[in-house]
Order: sequence, then C-alpha cells, then structure tokens
Amino acid sequence: MKNTFGSSIAVTLFGESHGDYIGAVIDGLAPGIAVNEKFIFSQLALRRPAGKTGTKRVEKDKFSIVSGVFEGRTTGTPLCIIIPNENVKSADYELSSFIPRPGHADFTANKKYHGFEDYRGGGHFSGRLTAALVAAGAIVIDALRQKDIYIGTHIARCAKISDRHFRNLKEDIDYLNKQKFAVLDSAKAESMQKAIKAAAAQGDSVGGILETAVTGLPAGVGEPWFDTLEGVLSHALFSIPAVKGIQFGNAFKDIDLRGSEYNDAFIIKDDKVQTKTNKNAGINGGITNGMPIIFSLAVKPTPSVFTEQKSVDLMQMKETTLKISGRHDPAIIHRARVVVDSVTALVIADMLAQRYGTDYLGE
Repeated sequence: MKNTFGSSIAVTLFGESHGDYIGAVIDGLAPGIAVNEKFIFSQLALRRPAGKTGTKRVEKDKFSIVSGVFEGRTTGTPLCIIIPNENVKSADYELSSFIPRPGHADFTANKKYHGFEDYRGGGHFSGRLTAALVAAGAIVIDALRQKDIYIGTHIARCAKISDRHFRNLKEDIDYLNKQKFAVLDSAKAESMQKAIKAAAAQGDSVGGILETAVTGLPAGVGEPWFDTLEGVLSHALFSIPAVKGIQFGNAFKDIDLRGSEYNDAFIIKDDKVQTKTNKNAGINGGITNGMPIIFSLAVKPTPSVFTEQKSVDLMQMKETTLKISGRHDPAIIHRARVVVDSVTALVIADMLAQRYGTDYLGE
C-alpha cells in the first residue's frame, strides 16, 4: 500500500478528506531552492472553489512547512507541508448501512482496506488531497521557472464548449497562470460557467478536456522503454481524481495521417536543432527533443450528483437506490488545471534530477 511517487525527487501524500490534516512530503529536493510562501498561497487559491461553479466547502488552506526549509530556502532534507481541514461536515457521511456512491472509490476502497478506511468525504481518495499536491508543486514550479521552464494548462473543452488551442506558448502560459478560470478565449469562459451552473441547478455535473503545454525543456530528458517521459507523466497524471484519458499532441486525430505527414522534419533555427512541426508533442523515443511538450487530459463529470442513482447495500447485500447529500462540485475541471500543472512540475523535476543530478534545481 504505497502513496509515494518519484525516483530522485519523491512525493508522498497523506491524510483524509475529513481528517485533521492533509499533507505532502517531498524527498530529494536540492538544497538552496527559494521557497516563496506567497506563491504557494496563490497557487492554492487557483484550486479553491468559488461561487456556483464549485463546492460550498471552502477551505482557507493555511499551510505550514514543518521541515526541510530554513531561512526561506530548502535544506535538502525531506520537506513536509501540512494543511488543516477546518470546514468539514462529517455528519453528511454518517451511515447506518454502507451504500457506495456510483463513480466514486467507496466500493474499491472498502475492498482494498477491508472496511477500515475513513470513508467520510471520500477519505484518502478525495480530491481534497490535491491541495497538498498543489502546495508541493508550487515550490517546484517556481524553481523550474528559474530555469526558464514554464507550464500552463487551460480548459480546452467543458460541457461541449471548446476553447482555442495554444498559439503563442510563452504569452499563453503567462496569461493562464494568472487566471482562476483558465481559458485562452475569454468569451468562452462565460459560456462554460453558465453551462456548469445550469448542470448544478439540475443536481448534475459536467466534465471536459484540459490541454497542457511545457516549454523550455532541453533535449535528452527521459528514459527509453519503461520510464519514457510520456509514460511517467501518464502514470502521475492518472493519480489526479477524475482523469480518465490522456493524449500527446493530437494523437487520436492525427493517427489517420500517413507517416510522411505525421513525422516532424528537423530544421536549424536560432542556431538550434528544432522540428518544423510538433505532432510528436516534443518527445521522440520517450525522450524530449527540445520542442514544447503538449498533452491533453479527459476529466470526467464529477461523480457526486444529486439525482437518485442505483447502488447496493453492502451490509445487507441487496440492490437499493441512493440520493447523496453534502457539498460537491458541479465541475472540477477548472480547479483541476492547477493540479495538473503541479503534478507535471513534480514529474519534470524528477526526470531532470535523474538526467543532471539532484542539485539541478538548487542555487
């Protein structure tokens, strides 16, 4: 039963949705990395719900860094961040019988942990734990920026409404990282928010697609076969609740092209080897080629809906119906995009440390 990811830089998640604290431990960070607590707060704010497009459970996320930082810089020892859970309503989850919620991990967690799991609010499987990922990722995102490596994610599609794709990556990423509801076409934001509110008014939810770009990565990062950059990113990104699919570039659309059309021709530009197109999304043979990394994630509709659903009573072993209560998001895609940035940053930092050594991100 493992809750740790990474090789040279490893992250461990702990806590439950309604426990006293959630948190993360990052082991392997270089000494000397500047830790900007204001930036961590700003990243957590991008994840925090607001208005009718999010849950009414709003946490202040007053995090504490309890180890691994001294006088504003990492020491190189394990860095531990804890975040209190202050706005919980555990009474919403008191059960006289156990009826798993469709689409949630209630049933699978019960089988894995033999009924000893903390099921309140999804327990250890709750999206609440992504706050700890965002706090940990913020430290790494800031360090990567010092190396001119930037990450940005936008809502490419939500409730059947599509946003445009990246055009000028540097400008688009800078714009996205200042937006709470991250779309590239500002007119689409209002339409998406209306669609989310409409679903909420009907006790339902919506999903969509997130598109991410990473710029500034040098060529040669990644391992062949089992630790390809696509493979490690996919492994980590599928840990984010509600992520059900990934593609690099426009793989599922471009797959109908012939090889001569799909291949990215090499050129010399600004005294560097580049590719004329980027259908391979910056990766060849599992290793970066110096072009931007582009990938998309399918994020399913929030499984917590307020309509009546079929389920089973596990204590009496009979079919029944369930109508949930509590506080839930009608969509999580707008909150998930900063989580995607954070997980991506942690993976990239780990791969860079494997390539160049663990001091790479330090001063």
